[in-house]
Amino acid sequence: MAKPCDMKVLEVKKARFAVVVEKCGQPAVYTLWQKPATDRKFQSLIKSHKVMTVQSTEAGSEFGIADYCERKGARYLAFPKSLKRFADRRIVGIKWDLVNTEA
Repeated sequence: MAKPCDMKVLEVKKARFAVVVEKCGQPAVYTLWQKPATDRKFQSLIKSHKVMTVQSTEAGSEFGIADYCERKGARYLAFPKSLKRFADRRIVGIKWDLVNTEA
């Protein structure tokens, strides 16, 4: 099986962001202030499958991958529950109003 970062995003099943939030809880934006390898909290989130990578397409829309993928310009969301059930899916319909913005 290919790594989630290498998957052909147009050839996989899709899942709506609202469904992911309903099943896995309200996410929070995670800002990397140091290299991911040295951020212990972020490594813990990755190992427990609670990180979603949000990327922009050339057309300007956004989609998510239920795993950590190091990409330029990507944003990361930390969920309270595991995203393992969405591992091979492209997450579409990102609604930023469903993201917890409180510190």
